[in-house]
Amino acid sequence: MRRSWLPSLITLAVIVFLFAPLVVLVANSFNASRFGGEWEGFTWNWYEKLWEADEVWESLWITVKIALSASFTAMILGTLAAYALHRFRSWLQDVHSLLITLPLVMPDILMGMSLLALFVLTGVETGLLTIWIAHVTFCLSFVTMVVLGRLQDFDFTLIDAARDLGATRVQALKKVLLPLLLPGVLAGGLLAFTLSIDDYVITFFVSGPGTTTLPLRVASMMKTSRSLPVINALSTLLIASTFILAALSFRLQRRA
Repeated sequence: MRRSWLPSLITLAVIVFLFAPLVVLVANSFNASRFGGEWEGFTWNWYEKLWEADEVWESLWITVKIALSASFTAMILGTLAAYALHRFRSWLQDVHSLLITLPLVMPDILMGMSLLALFVLTGVETGLLTIWIAHVTFCLSFVTMVVLGRLQDFDFTLIDAARDLGATRVQALKKVLLPLLLPGVLAGGLLAFTLSIDDYVITFFVSGPGTTTLPLRVASMMKTSRSLPVINALSTLLIASTFILAALSFRLQRRA
């Protein structure tokens, strides 16, 4: 039977559709033209301006701090939640599963507004703490789903074998369960880190004075045309970082 070229053509069209804008953005980060309408020569000028933009690096530092702390917390809570959902069956776990799934399907704008309403009602001042709570809230669901997928293939007879050989419950947890789950936990943590560092909508609602994250900073820079080439340079660095984290997460999932 003659092989059809249609699937390959469709795949190529989808790849071009998805990645062509990124290629244009990366190319414009090296374009001497300020507006990127036409190629005016290769330059490193926009990266030099980015290096001198202290407010951008300050926002990046705030974003990284929040992303690291939120993803680490989500890794712990998500692993515990996944273990509870997998091992126990009750109406309470059904409610637990609903609460874990809800942030995955809820629109970001609705989640941001509801969290802001909660903070206003409880009198919590918006700032780093509220951003951290919001990011843990939605990152928790993603980590739970990744670890839960790993637990679906986990052989719990290994725990029973360790207990039969004299290991305590804590020793079996530390030396058998956690090492085998670690690739999935790390993959979920990398996914949570990527989502946290990229979030704009929810952060917009729960941020306060002096807590401008990088996505919020980029949005404000978009209002002035002179900042567009610098944004291209910054976006190129973020794209490279995202691809590295995605590749690392994929490799960890493959190992899992």
